[in-house]
Amino acid sequence: MAKTTAQRQALYRQRHLKDEHARAERLNTVIDVHAKRALERLSACYGVTQRQMLTRVLIAAEGAALERAAELPHGQTGYYDKRLRLDDVTP
Repeated sequence: MAKTTAQRQALYRQRHLKDEHARAERLNTVIDVHAKRALERLSACYGVTQRQMLTRVLIAAEGAALERAAELPHGQTGYYDKRLRLDDVTP
């Protein structure tokens, strides 16, 4: 029996969500064209996929945020609880 387009798409997504550690989650968003081109250039420059580059950039940004949060009382707790707003804190 032939599968519908929706069924084929659902199977495709299931297959591509699997990774060796079962830690992948789907992210579906529209971003600014300049950010997309920057992601393309960075991934080409470092010889990695856009997914790998985005992961690297996000982990580096989180590291920087955690460093700033560590300077504040209960900053890291606030960060992990999603209550800390670093844009409100003067360096």
